[in-house]
Amino acid sequence: MNLTALQTFLAIVDTGNLVRASQKLHVTQSTVTARLKTLEDELGQQLLNRQKSGTTLTPAGTKLLRYARVINGLWRQARYETGLPAGLSSVCTFGCDRELWHGPGRAFFDGVVSGHPEMAVSVHQGNARDLEEWLGSGRVDVILSYETVTHGAQTVHALPAEELVLYSDRAVTPIKADPSYVFVDHGEDFRRSHGESYHDAGIARISFDSSWWALQFLLDRGGSAYLPRALAAPHISAGDLFEMVEAPVYTRKKYLIVNDTAAQNWEWFAPLVARLGENNPG
Repeated sequence: MNLTALQTFLAIVDTGNLVRASQKLHVTQSTVTARLKTLEDELGQQLLNRQKSGTTLTPAGTKLLRYARVINGLWRQARYETGLPAGLSSVCTFGCDRELWHGPGRAFFDGVVSGHPEMAVSVHQGNARDLEEWLGSGRVDVILSYETVTHGAQTVHALPAEELVLYSDRAVTPIKADPSYVFVDHGEDFRRSHGESYHDAGIARISFDSSWWALQFLLDRGGSAYLPRALAAPHISAGDLFEMVEAPVYTRKKYLIVNDTAAQNWEWFAPLVARLGENNPG
């Protein structure tokens, strides 16, 4: 199978039509059309429906798509590994939700880097949708995410839930009537539970969708906010923040999901996952 034709097929699917695919690949539209025809002729199947509004997958194209992403991902990894410097024998490509780098993300990274000097490590930050796509396509080998959607040969490892705790820069802070309260969006479940607990507290003037940004705001300007315990812990020890022990504590599930093919020779992986569970860095 022609890898270039397969990559062209993926570009058409990802962009939605042949024109944008040609722009993405920096080739002419006729070249894209010719590559697609070569792939369809080789498989003996029509892969895409061409319409004025764009392209859609045929049943055969839908079946090929999953394999095409895996093949392309394996080729990308093969190129990466064969180009490794002397002394390095393999690579672990890790995708991590930006909110999970503190605690479990950093702990996984440190476990690989410190325990396996023969392994190169590549880290990519993404949201849940990015991470799911990257794992499915083979761009990354393992992801740390709040979502559990899996495709094919992937294994989900549930980690201890992340604790979301109310912190303030003042030791004495009103729980429900703090005018300097900062709302941090920790996902749908948190929004629902938070709304039930604080239905009569009004709407916060300041809000973030990033725990890290919210933390920096609290340290710079003061206020209170729900933050992951692992993120706030160093600032509790330093006396910069205080835990509001009477406030409700929420939890958010997190998962380590691995490509089974990539991990089949990783003897270190299962023990590292077990340590992450025991240490509960969330």
